[in-house]
Amino acid sequence: MSDHRSRFLQLALNADALRFGQFTLKSGRVSPYFFNAGRFDTGLAMAQLGNCYADAIDASGVAFDQLFGPAYKGIPLATALACEYSHRGRDLPLTFNRKEAKDHGEGGTLIGADMAGRRILIVDDVITAGTAIREALAIIRAANGIPAGIVVALDRQEIASGDDRRSAAQAVAAEAGIPVVAVANLADLLAFASGNPELVGYREPLLAYRAEYGSNPTG
Repeated sequence: MSDHRSRFLQLALNADALRFGQFTLKSGRVSPYFFNAGRFDTGLAMAQLGNCYADAIDASGVAFDQLFGPAYKGIPLATALACEYSHRGRDLPLTFNRKEAKDHGEGGTLIGADMAGRRILIVDDVITAGTAIREALAIIRAANGIPAGIVVALDRQEIASGDDRRSAAQAVAAEAGIPVVAVANLADLLAFASGNPELVGYREPLLAYRAEYGSNPTG
Protein backbone atom coordinates (compact mmCIF):
# COMPACT_ATOMS: atom_id res chain seq x y z
CA MET A 1 0.00 0.00 0.00
CA SER A 2 1.38 3.43 -0.93
CA ASP A 3 2.36 5.81 1.85
CA HIS A 4 -0.43 8.34 1.33
CA ARG A 5 -3.07 5.60 1.60
CA SER A 6 -1.80 4.23 4.90
CA ARG A 7 -1.25 7.76 6.28
CA PHE A 8 -4.79 8.73 5.33
CA LEU A 9 -6.38 5.65 6.92
CA GLN A 10 -4.40 6.11 10.14
CA LEU A 11 -5.33 9.80 10.18
CA ALA A 12 -9.00 8.90 9.69
CA LEU A 13 -8.83 6.34 12.48
CA ASN A 14 -7.16 8.82 14.85
CA ALA A 15 -9.76 11.49 14.07
CA ASP A 16 -12.64 9.03 14.54
CA ALA A 17 -13.59 9.72 10.92
CA LEU A 18 -13.18 5.98 10.29
CA ARG A 19 -15.08 3.68 12.62
CA PHE A 20 -15.64 -0.06 12.71
CA GLY A 21 -18.71 -1.90 14.00
CA GLN A 22 -22.22 -2.16 12.57
CA PHE A 23 -23.67 0.85 10.81
CA THR A 24 -26.93 1.13 8.88
CA LEU A 25 -26.29 3.28 5.83
CA LYS A 26 -28.76 5.53 4.02
CA SER A 27 -29.08 2.73 1.44
CA GLY A 28 -30.30 0.37 4.17
CA ARG A 29 -27.17 -1.77 3.95
CA VAL A 30 -25.50 -2.73 7.23
CA SER A 31 -21.83 -1.87 6.87
CA PRO A 32 -18.94 -3.03 9.09
CA TYR A 33 -17.33 0.40 8.78
CA PHE A 34 -18.37 4.04 8.54
CA PHE A 35 -16.50 7.05 7.17
CA ASN A 36 -17.38 10.63 8.10
CA ALA A 37 -15.06 13.35 6.75
CA GLY A 38 -16.74 15.85 9.06
CA ARG A 39 -14.63 14.45 11.90
CA PHE A 40 -11.51 16.03 10.44
CA ASP A 41 -12.36 19.03 12.56
CA THR A 42 -9.06 20.66 13.53
CA GLY A 43 -6.57 22.73 11.58
CA LEU A 44 -3.86 20.09 11.93
CA ALA A 45 -6.14 17.27 10.78
CA MET A 46 -7.26 19.27 7.74
CA ALA A 47 -3.66 20.14 6.86
CA GLN A 48 -2.63 16.48 7.08
CA LEU A 49 -5.69 15.48 5.05
CA GLY A 50 -4.84 18.03 2.35
CA ASN A 51 -1.36 16.52 2.18
CA CYS A 52 -2.81 13.04 1.59
CA TYR A 53 -5.14 14.35 -1.13
CA ALA A 54 -2.28 16.13 -2.91
CA ASP A 55 -0.07 13.04 -2.83
CA ALA A 56 -2.88 10.93 -4.31
CA ILE A 57 -3.52 13.50 -7.06
CA ASP A 58 0.16 13.81 -7.93
CA ALA A 59 0.51 10.02 -8.07
CA SER A 60 -2.48 9.79 -10.44
CA GLY A 61 -1.02 12.22 -12.99
CA VAL A 62 -4.37 13.96 -13.58
CA ALA A 63 -3.90 17.36 -15.26
CA PHE A 64 -5.90 20.33 -13.93
CA ASP A 65 -5.74 24.10 -13.50
CA GLN A 66 -8.27 24.84 -10.75
CA LEU A 67 -10.14 23.29 -7.81
CA PHE A 68 -13.89 23.14 -7.22
CA GLY A 69 -15.38 22.24 -3.84
CA PRO A 70 -19.07 21.29 -3.93
CA ALA A 71 -21.13 22.50 -0.96
CA TYR A 72 -20.83 21.56 1.76
CA LYS A 73 -18.03 19.14 2.67
CA GLY A 74 -16.16 19.83 -0.55
CA ILE A 75 -15.60 23.45 0.48
CA PRO A 76 -13.15 22.87 3.37
CA LEU A 77 -11.59 19.92 1.54
CA ALA A 78 -10.83 21.96 -1.59
CA THR A 79 -9.58 24.85 0.57
CA ALA A 80 -7.22 22.56 2.52
CA LEU A 81 -5.97 21.12 -0.76
CA ALA A 82 -5.37 24.58 -2.25
CA CYS A 83 -3.36 25.53 0.85
CA GLU A 84 -1.32 22.31 0.58
CA TYR A 85 -0.49 22.99 -3.05
CA SER A 86 0.57 26.55 -2.18
CA HIS A 87 3.17 25.03 0.17
CA ARG A 88 4.36 22.95 -2.79
CA GLY A 89 4.83 26.05 -4.93
CA ARG A 90 1.58 25.84 -6.90
CA ASP A 91 -0.94 28.63 -6.30
CA LEU A 92 -4.23 27.15 -7.56
CA PRO A 93 -7.46 29.09 -8.16
CA LEU A 94 -10.39 27.85 -6.06
CA THR A 95 -14.17 27.95 -6.55
CA PHE A 96 -17.11 26.62 -4.58
CA ASN A 97 -20.87 26.90 -4.72
CA ARG A 98 -23.75 27.83 -2.47
CA LYS A 99 -26.73 25.54 -2.09
CA GLU A 100 -29.05 28.54 -2.51
CA ALA A 101 -28.53 31.54 -4.78
CA LYS A 102 -27.73 34.86 -3.12
CA ASP A 103 -29.87 37.77 -4.32
CA HIS A 104 -27.72 40.59 -2.89
CA GLY A 105 -24.06 41.58 -2.87
CA GLU A 106 -22.20 39.63 -5.55
CA GLY A 107 -25.25 37.38 -6.01
CA GLY A 108 -25.40 34.00 -7.71
CA THR A 109 -24.40 30.57 -6.49
CA LEU A 110 -20.64 30.57 -7.18
CA ILE A 111 -17.86 31.99 -5.00
CA GLY A 112 -14.23 32.30 -5.99
CA ALA A 113 -12.27 32.18 -9.23
CA ASP A 114 -13.82 32.19 -12.69
CA MET A 115 -13.87 28.65 -14.14
CA ALA A 116 -14.24 29.55 -17.83
CA GLY A 117 -11.74 27.73 -20.04
CA ARG A 118 -9.97 26.05 -17.12
CA ARG A 119 -9.56 22.36 -16.36
CA ILE A 120 -11.41 21.82 -13.10
CA LEU A 121 -10.69 19.16 -10.47
CA ILE A 122 -13.68 18.42 -8.21
CA VAL A 123 -12.75 17.78 -4.58
CA ASP A 124 -15.18 15.87 -2.33
CA ASP A 125 -15.25 13.28 0.46
CA VAL A 126 -17.00 10.28 -1.11
CA ILE A 127 -19.17 9.32 -4.08
CA THR A 128 -22.23 7.51 -2.77
CA ALA A 129 -24.96 7.64 -5.41
CA GLY A 130 -23.15 10.13 -7.64
CA THR A 131 -25.93 12.72 -7.49
CA ALA A 132 -23.84 15.49 -5.91
CA ILE A 133 -20.95 14.91 -8.34
CA ARG A 134 -23.28 15.05 -11.33
CA GLU A 135 -24.63 18.36 -10.02
CA ALA A 136 -21.07 19.66 -9.65
CA LEU A 137 -20.27 18.64 -13.23
CA ALA A 138 -23.33 20.54 -14.46
CA ILE A 139 -22.30 23.65 -12.48
CA ILE A 140 -18.79 23.57 -13.95
CA ARG A 141 -20.03 23.15 -17.51
CA ALA A 142 -22.59 25.94 -17.06
CA ALA A 143 -19.71 28.21 -16.02
CA ASN A 144 -17.78 27.14 -19.17
CA GLY A 145 -15.26 25.19 -17.15
CA ILE A 146 -13.80 21.88 -18.34
CA PRO A 147 -14.24 18.96 -15.91
CA ALA A 148 -10.82 17.29 -15.63
CA GLY A 149 -11.26 14.82 -12.80
CA ILE A 150 -12.71 14.04 -9.40
CA VAL A 151 -10.79 13.32 -6.20
CA VAL A 152 -12.39 11.79 -3.12
CA ALA A 153 -11.06 10.60 0.21
CA LEU A 154 -12.52 7.10 0.18
CA ASP A 155 -13.92 4.91 -2.58
CA ARG A 156 -16.16 2.30 -0.99
CA GLN A 157 -15.95 0.22 -4.19
CA GLU A 158 -19.51 -1.01 -3.83
CA ILE A 159 -22.34 -1.35 -6.30
CA ALA A 160 -24.95 1.38 -6.42
CA SER A 161 -27.68 -1.14 -7.28
CA GLY A 162 -28.15 -4.83 -7.97
CA ASP A 163 -28.64 -4.12 -11.68
CA ASP A 164 -25.24 -2.50 -12.17
CA ARG A 165 -22.05 -4.12 -10.88
CA ARG A 166 -20.16 -0.84 -11.21
CA SER A 167 -19.51 1.40 -8.24
CA ALA A 168 -20.95 4.91 -8.23
CA ALA A 169 -17.42 6.21 -8.85
CA GLN A 170 -16.98 3.93 -11.87
CA ALA A 171 -20.36 4.95 -13.27
CA VAL A 172 -19.64 8.68 -12.92
CA ALA A 173 -16.16 8.29 -14.44
CA ALA A 174 -17.61 6.44 -17.44
CA GLU A 175 -20.43 8.95 -17.95
CA ALA A 176 -18.23 12.03 -17.70
CA GLY A 177 -15.16 10.56 -19.40
CA ILE A 178 -12.86 11.77 -16.61
CA PRO A 179 -10.81 9.97 -13.95
CA VAL A 180 -11.92 9.49 -10.36
CA VAL A 181 -8.97 9.49 -7.94
CA ALA A 182 -9.41 8.11 -4.42
CA VAL A 183 -6.93 8.70 -1.60
CA ALA A 184 -7.83 5.16 -0.45
CA ASN A 185 -10.41 2.49 -1.24
CA LEU A 186 -11.99 -0.62 0.26
CA ALA A 187 -9.09 -2.81 -0.85
CA ASP A 188 -6.69 -0.50 1.01
CA LEU A 189 -8.97 -0.59 4.04
CA LEU A 190 -8.86 -4.39 4.04
CA ALA A 191 -5.06 -4.39 3.89
CA PHE A 192 -4.91 -1.75 6.63
CA ALA A 193 -7.21 -3.75 8.92
CA SER A 194 -5.30 -6.97 8.25
CA GLY A 195 -2.04 -5.35 9.35
CA ASN A 196 -3.44 -3.76 12.51
CA PRO A 197 -3.81 -6.10 15.54
CA GLU A 198 -6.65 -3.95 16.91
CA LEU A 199 -8.59 -4.11 13.63
CA VAL A 200 -7.82 -7.58 12.30
CA GLY A 201 -11.08 -8.85 13.83
CA TYR A 202 -12.99 -6.72 11.32
CA ARG A 203 -11.30 -8.30 8.32
CA GLU A 204 -13.86 -11.08 7.90
CA PRO A 205 -16.90 -8.73 8.13
CA LEU A 206 -15.19 -6.46 5.57
CA LEU A 207 -14.60 -9.41 3.24
CA ALA A 208 -18.21 -10.55 3.63
CA TYR A 209 -19.48 -7.05 2.88
CA ARG A 210 -17.30 -6.82 -0.22
CA ALA A 211 -18.47 -10.24 -1.39
CA GLU A 212 -22.10 -9.08 -1.22
CA TYR A 213 -21.84 -5.47 -2.36
CA GLY A 214 -18.41 -5.11 -3.96
CA SER A 215 -18.20 -3.63 -7.45
CA ASN A 216 -16.36 -5.21 -10.36
CA PRO A 217 -12.67 -4.19 -10.19
CA THR A 218 -12.69 -2.69 -13.68
CA GLY A 219 -16.33 -1.58 -13.81
